[in-house]
Amino acid sequence: MSDRGLFISFEGIDGAGKSTHIQALANAFRAEGRHVTLTREPGGTPLAEKLRAMVLNDPMDPLCEALLMFAARRDHLRQVIEPALARGDVVLCDRFTDATFAYQGYGRGFDLQVLRQLETWVQGRPDDETLCRQPDLTVWFDLAPAVAAARLAGARLPDRFESQPESFFSSVAEGYACRLAEQPARFARVQADQPVEAVWREVRQAFTQHGWLPAEVSHG
Repeated sequence: MSDRGLFISFEGIDGAGKSTHIQALANAFRAEGRHVTLTREPGGTPLAEKLRAMVLNDPMDPLCEALLMFAARRDHLRQVIEPALARGDVVLCDRFTDATFAYQGYGRGFDLQVLRQLETWVQGRPDDETLCRQPDLTVWFDLAPAVAAARLAGARLPDRFESQPESFFSSVAEGYACRLAEQPARFARVQADQPVEAVWREVRQAFTQHGWLPAEVSHG
């Protein structure tokens, strides 16, 4: 297993169960002696967290929303993600650009070509600005919107996204499926409508297949 930096993103609609498995994966990498940076989008830096609060709570049109997402991402990449990768860390990020295409592009109906242009501008790599920084692997927790809504019911006061109708999240799920179809080698699709233990086995297996974690020892 290489000690080079690894960039892993986690995607899925609210209620898909990402958080539990992000922490479990962090523990698995730490058990192998790797240093792990846990972060999220939008957010991850003081500036990006301020922009996150605006995006989640303040009324705005889809263009403002998209621009704030990418502004937060640029600061996050420069201040947190790229330095961590340069150190050889495993970066585990709760959402990245796929979420912008899914939520702003497919959910809000914003122009996908504009999003692709912003992606190219914002995600230029330090070693070559013509290359677009993408995760080494994106774990997509695929869950039917109706199931996600049932999981979230009464859990907390919903933000601007969580309060959207089920049809919005159906469009978001379609966006994730389209991103997977465009870049299948970068994705691990996990069926999230399973018991937690079964979901974790799928997640762990994806990293074992890439040679980034050893096979989990069975105690059965």
